[in-house]
Amino acid sequence: MTDRAMDVLIDEVVVGLAEDADVARLEALAAEDPVLAARLDVARAKFAALDATADELAVPQDLWARIDAELNSEPTATAPQPTPSAGVIDLSAVRAQVSRWRASALTGIAAALVMAILLGWNVLTPQDPAVVAILLDARGEAVAMVEGMPDNTTRVTLLERQDVPPDQVMQVWTKPRADGPPVSLGLLETGRSRTLTIQGLPTPNPQQLYEITAEPAGGSPTNLPTGPILGKGLAKAPVI
Repeated sequence: MTDRAMDVLIDEVVVGLAEDADVARLEALAAEDPVLAARLDVARAKFAALDATADELAVPQDLWARIDAELNSEPTATAPQPTPSAGVIDLSAVRAQVSRWRASALTGIAAALVMAILLGWNVLTPQDPAVVAILLDARGEAVAMVEGMPDNTTRVTLLERQDVPPDQVMQVWTKPRADGPPVSLGLLETGRSRTLTIQGLPTPNPQQLYEITAEPAGGSPTNLPTGPILGKGLAKAPVI
């Protein structure tokens, strides 16, 4: 399976659109692969905000019967065939996908996604990262995933909550050159995942070091890491 196909499977499992066999297979793989487990956590975090915006609604009992009738109806001899145009959904093109959703409860995030597809909305996907790094703590546990983008945007996804004293803050660092000094990418002031942007650095490269340290409020006073390392790891180029 390609990395892009795995991303699709992960998203389908998270939003409840995958078959039971696919869910079981992905969970088994994630249990053995910390990188895959981290990607699964990222997908859950990505869709969590959308899920929280959707009210749970009861599904009309005749919903799928009405959809089937519409999808399987044949145009009459006198009815002109519509010409596809911008903003018009070809129902035959989504028939196979719709049939996969029959067993899913059309509530929460699933309802929002179905409506988005039927209305022809485009789901915005972030750019592919140039590198990905899994940061490990002193115990060897994965604590964060870092995705370095070609435009020097860095997406930091925390995989577990860090106990940082109130007078300290998490600061993210990288070493664009192995023989150069660490460079600050920014602060995680709220102790939550966020996207950081810094200008003037080269495109991230494989084996580039990333780490998160605990620093005084406001960040390191020396512009170099001074506090304990909460997590660190070397970047890898993702398989696209």
